[in-house]
Amino acid sequence: MSGTLYVVATPIGNLSDISERALATLRSANRILAEDTRRTRGLLSHFGIAVKALDALHAHSSAEEVARYARALADGESIALVTDAGTPAVSDPGGALVDAAIAQGTRVVPIPGASAVLAALVGSGLLGGKGFRFVGFLPRDGQERHEAISSLCDASE
Repeated sequence: MSGTLYVVATPIGNLSDISERALATLRSANRILAEDTRRTRGLLSHFGIAVKALDALHAHSSAEEVARYARALADGESIALVTDAGTPAVSDPGGALVDAAIAQGTRVVPIPGASAVLAALVGSGLLGGKGFRFVGFLPRDGQERHEAISSLCDASE
Protein backbone atom coordinates (compact mmCIF):
# COMPACT_ATOMS: atom_id res chain seq x y z
CA MET A 1 0.00 0.00 0.00
CA SER A 2 1.49 3.31 -1.08
CA GLY A 3 1.55 6.34 1.19
CA THR A 4 1.07 9.95 0.24
CA LEU A 5 3.53 12.79 -0.25
CA TYR A 6 2.00 16.10 0.81
CA VAL A 7 3.77 19.15 -0.64
CA VAL A 8 2.87 21.75 1.98
CA ALA A 9 3.24 25.49 1.42
CA THR A 10 4.39 27.41 4.49
CA PRO A 11 4.20 31.15 5.28
CA ILE A 12 6.65 33.47 3.53
CA GLY A 13 6.93 35.90 6.41
CA ASN A 14 3.75 36.15 8.43
CA LEU A 15 2.86 32.94 10.29
CA SER A 16 -0.83 33.88 10.02
CA ASP A 17 -0.63 33.09 6.30
CA ILE A 18 -0.62 29.33 6.92
CA SER A 19 -3.82 27.55 5.98
CA GLU A 20 -5.93 25.33 8.23
CA ARG A 21 -5.45 22.57 5.67
CA ALA A 22 -1.66 22.89 5.92
CA LEU A 23 -1.83 22.73 9.73
CA ALA A 24 -4.07 19.65 9.63
CA THR A 25 -1.68 17.97 7.18
CA LEU A 26 1.36 18.73 9.35
CA ARG A 27 -0.46 17.32 12.38
CA SER A 28 -1.47 14.09 10.66
CA ALA A 29 1.65 13.18 8.65
CA ASN A 30 3.82 10.31 9.85
CA ARG A 31 6.94 12.34 9.02
CA ILE A 32 7.82 15.90 8.05
CA LEU A 33 10.76 16.56 5.74
CA ALA A 34 12.10 20.09 5.98
CA GLU A 35 14.70 22.15 4.15
CA ASP A 36 15.77 23.55 7.55
CA THR A 37 14.54 21.62 10.60
CA ARG A 38 15.27 24.54 12.93
CA ARG A 39 12.92 26.87 11.05
CA THR A 40 10.29 24.16 10.72
CA ARG A 41 10.57 23.26 14.41
CA GLY A 42 9.82 26.93 15.19
CA LEU A 43 6.76 26.88 12.92
CA LEU A 44 5.49 23.64 14.47
CA SER A 45 6.09 24.92 17.98
CA HIS A 46 4.22 28.16 17.24
CA PHE A 47 1.14 26.14 16.26
CA GLY A 48 1.52 23.52 19.00
CA ILE A 49 2.12 20.66 16.57
CA ALA A 50 3.79 17.62 18.07
CA VAL A 51 5.89 15.86 15.47
CA LYS A 52 6.31 12.13 15.14
CA ALA A 53 9.42 12.52 12.97
CA LEU A 54 11.16 15.61 11.57
CA ASP A 55 14.05 15.09 9.17
CA ALA A 56 16.07 17.32 6.85
CA LEU A 57 15.79 17.16 3.08
CA HIS A 58 17.86 19.93 1.53
CA ALA A 59 20.26 20.77 -1.30
CA HIS A 60 22.99 18.64 0.31
CA SER A 61 20.83 15.54 0.76
CA SER A 62 22.09 12.53 -1.13
CA ALA A 63 20.27 10.49 -3.74
CA GLU A 64 20.29 7.66 -1.18
CA GLU A 65 18.37 9.82 1.31
CA VAL A 66 15.77 10.69 -1.33
CA ALA A 67 15.48 6.99 -2.20
CA ARG A 68 15.02 6.10 1.50
CA TYR A 69 12.07 8.51 1.81
CA ALA A 70 10.62 7.26 -1.48
CA ARG A 71 10.76 3.71 -0.04
CA ALA A 72 8.99 4.94 3.10
CA LEU A 73 6.24 6.36 0.88
CA ALA A 74 6.02 3.07 -1.02
CA ASP A 75 5.67 1.28 2.33
CA GLY A 76 2.61 3.39 3.20
CA GLU A 77 4.05 6.29 5.18
CA SER A 78 2.51 9.74 4.78
CA ILE A 79 5.14 12.45 4.46
CA ALA A 80 4.67 16.23 4.57
CA LEU A 81 7.36 18.07 2.61
CA VAL A 82 8.01 21.70 3.60
CA THR A 83 10.54 24.35 2.66
CA ASP A 84 11.81 27.32 4.66
CA ALA A 85 9.08 29.56 3.26
CA GLY A 86 6.69 29.15 0.38
CA THR A 87 5.98 26.07 -1.69
CA PRO A 88 8.40 23.14 -1.83
CA ALA A 89 9.80 21.95 -5.17
CA VAL A 90 9.72 25.44 -6.74
CA SER A 91 13.42 26.27 -7.03
CA ASP A 92 13.79 24.00 -4.02
CA PRO A 93 15.58 20.70 -3.37
CA GLY A 94 12.31 18.94 -2.51
CA GLY A 95 11.70 18.44 -6.22
CA ALA A 96 13.85 15.30 -6.22
CA LEU A 97 11.46 13.56 -3.82
CA VAL A 98 8.41 14.71 -5.76
CA ASP A 99 9.97 13.27 -8.94
CA ALA A 100 10.80 9.98 -7.18
CA ALA A 101 7.29 9.71 -5.74
CA ILE A 102 5.66 10.29 -9.13
CA ALA A 103 8.01 7.82 -10.82
CA GLN A 104 6.98 5.05 -8.43
CA GLY A 105 3.27 5.87 -8.62
CA THR A 106 2.94 7.41 -5.15
CA ARG A 107 0.15 9.92 -4.73
CA VAL A 108 1.44 13.52 -4.49
CA VAL A 109 -0.97 16.05 -2.98
CA PRO A 110 -0.12 19.77 -3.11
CA ILE A 111 -1.35 21.79 -0.14
CA PRO A 112 -1.41 25.37 -1.48
CA GLY A 113 -0.56 28.51 0.43
CA ALA A 114 1.30 31.77 0.28
CA SER A 115 3.47 32.41 -2.78
CA ALA A 116 6.31 34.95 -2.68
CA VAL A 117 6.38 35.19 -6.47
CA LEU A 118 2.68 35.94 -6.80
CA ALA A 119 2.66 38.30 -3.81
CA ALA A 120 5.49 40.32 -5.37
CA LEU A 121 3.85 40.36 -8.80
CA VAL A 122 0.41 41.48 -7.71
CA GLY A 123 1.92 44.23 -5.55
CA SER A 124 4.29 45.47 -8.25
CA GLY A 125 1.89 46.60 -10.93
CA LEU A 126 3.98 44.76 -13.53
CA LEU A 127 1.35 42.25 -14.62
CA GLY A 128 -1.03 44.55 -16.45
CA GLY A 129 -2.75 41.50 -17.98
CA LYS A 130 0.47 40.31 -19.64
CA GLY A 131 1.31 37.28 -17.51
CA PHE A 132 4.82 36.42 -16.39
CA ARG A 133 7.60 33.88 -16.76
CA PHE A 134 9.22 32.17 -13.77
CA VAL A 135 12.69 30.73 -14.37
CA GLY A 136 13.89 29.97 -10.85
CA PHE A 137 17.28 30.96 -9.55
CA LEU A 138 19.87 32.24 -12.00
CA PRO A 139 23.55 31.30 -11.76
CA ARG A 140 25.23 33.48 -9.12
CA ASP A 141 27.93 35.15 -11.22
CA GLY A 142 30.25 35.10 -14.19
CA GLN A 143 29.71 34.17 -17.77
CA GLU A 144 27.11 31.55 -16.92
CA ARG A 145 24.87 34.21 -15.32
CA HIS A 146 25.38 36.61 -18.25
CA GLU A 147 24.44 33.87 -20.74
CA ALA A 148 21.34 32.91 -18.74
CA ILE A 149 20.12 36.51 -18.67
CA SER A 150 20.88 36.98 -22.37
CA SER A 151 18.93 33.87 -23.30
CA LEU A 152 15.94 35.13 -21.31
CA CYS A 153 16.09 38.50 -23.06
CA ASP A 154 16.25 36.79 -26.45
CA ALA A 155 13.41 34.34 -25.72
CA SER A 156 10.16 34.95 -27.55
CA GLU A 157 6.99 35.31 -25.54
